[in-house]
Amino acid sequence: MIDDGTGLLTIGELARATGLTVRTIRYWSDEGVLPPVARSPGGYRLYDTASAARLELVRTLRELGLGLDAVREVLAGERTVAEVAAAHVVALDAQIRSLKVTRAVLSTVARRGSTTEEMTLMNKLARLSAAERRRIMEEFAAEVFHGVDATVDPDIEHRLRHTLVDLPDDPTPEQVDAWVELAELVRDPEFRARMRRMVEFNARGRGPDTPPGATMWFFGRLVELAGRARAEGVAPEAPEAEPFLVELLGPDADRAAVLERLEATFHTEANRYRELIALVNGRDPQPAHAEDFAWVVAALRWRTGG
Repeated sequence: MIDDGTGLLTIGELARATGLTVRTIRYWSDEGVLPPVARSPGGYRLYDTASAARLELVRTLRELGLGLDAVREVLAGERTVAEVAAAHVVALDAQIRSLKVTRAVLSTVARRGSTTEEMTLMNKLARLSAAERRRIMEEFAAEVFHGVDATVDPDIEHRLRHTLVDLPDDPTPEQVDAWVELAELVRDPEFRARMRRMVEFNARGRGPDTPPGATMWFFGRLVELAGRARAEGVAPEAPEAEPFLVELLGPDADRAAVLERLEATFHTEANRYRELIALVNGRDPQPAHAEDFAWVVAALRWRTGG
């Protein structure tokens, strides 16, 4: 405190009283958030007790991450502390979401041992907006169903056309990994072509009287009967497998055509597609029943020479 009876403080005294550095106080003063109330005869800045209180507010707002522009607005009365705080919460939420995505991408890169190019692609895919993710899935479905929409089982079409990819704002590394793999998969021309063949096979065997959901009913029936046969220890090539096939397909089915359809519609990539959708959406993947389908395929191959 200068010895002139005014009770004013030099910048050094203000620094000692608040625990801040002279350099910080001088910078804030230069930026206009802590103007001196007077100058000494020698030109030194002087501050009063109100300046000390103002300095504490400035320090608090800065420690909370507010920029100097926002601090000036609060100090000038243009915005309340509550308004600035609410806006800053929104900004912090966005920053936190971004940091969580960055962390998830880096975790995936570390786990995969990715190259620079793969890391760049992963980061780009992980940061796509919900609308951009939806567009990727819609483009995939549009190509798969082009020209065959009217004859596809509505249940199958609905499942593929209306698949939601709901990557959360704070995804886990596993969800980021699953989304990146899914995006790569649905953009792969070979996978699209295989899914297209699956849809075409589904449409080929449908007539005008085929009820909606028939395909899903058949799948469920296959899982039930093949699961029972496997539980009883019946080998696909054994004579005991025949009653299960008859019950599933009927006595007069074109078994070679059924085999062709199963081989086209049930494959590793399709199963992985369904698993990835579940993982991205934070759900446990449904059982693929790969063993049941493999049993039926093996049984049909044995009997058709396929």
